[in-house]
Amino acid sequence: MPARNLLILCGGRSAEHEVALQSAINVVAAVDRAAFNLAVVGIDKDGTWRRLPPAAFVVHPEDPARTALAPGGQGVALCCLDGQGTLIPAGGGEPWPVDVAFPVLHGTYGEDGTIQGLLAMMNIPCVGCDHTSSANCMDKAITKQVLTYAGIPVADGLIVVGGAETTDADSVGRALGWPVFVKPARLGSSVGVSKVKAPEDLRAALELAFRFDDKVLVERYLPGREIECAVLGNSGPRAAVPGEVVPQHEFYSYAAKYLDENGARLEAPAKLPPAVAAQVQEMAIRAFLAMGCTGLARVDFFLMADGRLVVNELNTIPGFTRISMYPRLWQLSGLTYPQLVSELIRLAEERHAARSRLCTSFC
Repeated sequence: MPARNLLILCGGRSAEHEVALQSAINVVAAVDRAAFNLAVVGIDKDGTWRRLPPAAFVVHPEDPARTALAPGGQGVALCCLDGQGTLIPAGGGEPWPVDVAFPVLHGTYGEDGTIQGLLAMMNIPCVGCDHTSSANCMDKAITKQVLTYAGIPVADGLIVVGGAETTDADSVGRALGWPVFVKPARLGSSVGVSKVKAPEDLRAALELAFRFDDKVLVERYLPGREIECAVLGNSGPRAAVPGEVVPQHEFYSYAAKYLDENGARLEAPAKLPPAVAAQVQEMAIRAFLAMGCTGLARVDFFLMADGRLVVNELNTIPGFTRISMYPRLWQLSGLTYPQLVSELIRLAEERHAARSRLCTSFC
């Protein structure tokens, strides 16, 4: 079988730009070069698309605080020519047909259905969830509503729109108690998240969250163990062994996740009784299917002292950095990093082929 053309998109217009680059370094390294011709396109924070050499698409790859897209490269645009998604070089040059795309883009414009919708319009198979499930999982408020409807436990919370001044601390305290977590509704990697212990600190936390989103979630604090479960598949997904995050900071913040190697202890597999581990896997698959996910997602839980499991959120493009849980859990479950990347691409092509068989004309 001839090698297919694989497009990896990284960086992006998001506060998680640097994290996405760290993930992309590992994905690029894991691609089977015998099976795929590779193009890496870095998306700058201003939205510019540049094709860069796969071997040198970032600078300072060893330092998460300084990692950035390499300078130079060739500007490109994505279009659909004769039904084939194609990269078009700016200023002329040979078009490059795209057989499958892997968006390694965390946060806004990458994990929220935006890029997934564009790739669907360009008739390109896309690794991960489609635009609808990506958007719904990205919005933590919608996730709560869908999972509640499906009978899956979630933390109590309030949705805030219109700015920090619209929320009264006394009403928050009556509804949720203290402490609470304040977070942008549609962002990840704990960007803009605060743990608020007292009413007088709520306003500052809301103002921080509103810097990143115009919709904010205030959630009841749940003092449970943080359990994560990696899910892989389309209509018949499977779950890896669960892992546990043991934060060494106040909570599992952005710094703890990506800047401080000692910011959290990642236990993989999690130290759970077999029956509890099986319950985590079963509920992770239920949540995955309830949200309409395909390809991959990481489902995050709180395991309460009384044994209850509560779903915190679903991440449809989880981290692929060298310390990230998603690939690590699959390695423990029998898939090497290169095997995982190849399986994700296969699942994308499988889903695209199934959707391509749907009618597009009334007849």
